[in-house]
Amino acid sequence: MASVLSLGYVIVSTTDVPAWKSFAVDLLGLQAAEESADRLLLRMDEKAYRVDVRRDTRESVQTLGWEVAGPEELKELAGEVEAAGYPVKVCDESEVRARMVSGLVQFQDPDGTTIELFYGLKTDKERFVSPTGATFLTGHEGFGHALQMVGDTEAYRHLYVDVFGFRLSDYIEIAPGLTATFLHCNSRHHSFAFASFPNVPRTVNHLMFEVNDLDLVGRAYDKVLAGAAPVAATFGRHTNDGMLSFYARTPSGFDVEYGYGGLHIDEATFTPSRYDVTSYWGHKPSNPDELNV
Repeated sequence: MASVLSLGYVIVSTTDVPAWKSFAVDLLGLQAAEESADRLLLRMDEKAYRVDVRRDTRESVQTLGWEVAGPEELKELAGEVEAAGYPVKVCDESEVRARMVSGLVQFQDPDGTTIELFYGLKTDKERFVSPTGATFLTGHEGFGHALQMVGDTEAYRHLYVDVFGFRLSDYIEIAPGLTATFLHCNSRHHSFAFASFPNVPRTVNHLMFEVNDLDLVGRAYDKVLAGAAPVAATFGRHTNDGMLSFYARTPSGFDVEYGYGGLHIDEATFTPSRYDVTSYWGHKPSNPDELNV
């Protein structure tokens, strides 16, 4: 059975592309691969891009791009998505070229975020060079993870577990009756997580980028404390994946978690857990009315 392998890329919309360049390049250490007044492609490894920032009137993560193994797996998984009740668009050659992939389909998830399934993301001939000296943990684990606030948790469980083939990592009870679900599709502790909270927009809450050096996280946190970006949550350590990280608010209004030391799963020995707090220490939200996950 075909399944999703990793989180390959995201498409972000913003009214302020230059602000995104400063945030992603100067603070996080991503490399600007292509840039214009209306678009910014950002690299974090050998791939041509991992984040595609586009000028728009909206401020959000518009698209999650999930990688599959090849053309047969793409066709099979697209059929499973159709059978689950989601109309699937097979993208034409111009759209495939624009994404720099070899095959591409699209559909809308239950809350309207665009989901793309693809294979064969372009590997760039030029070496990735981070302006801050960062090395990101990517490879077969994809570029990081996404946490999404959703309306119908059962619909997302069905889509990501039954259709995409994700496995359960654990649950965190954020508050009585409010539980976040964490799922993995490779050895990264989670590539996707979701939760349903009242009065919270149904959209991607945050993206996570992981580096291989704790000092890089510390230096970036110093920049945030000095005003490089708003602090969304303080430096801390998560309970479920052990990530040492902080959260910064992006120019689009959602958050980026920037971290080090996340748990990597050995399927032969791993069993899911349940937690009643998100962090052992730290990760205090700058707005006490906000829930941090």
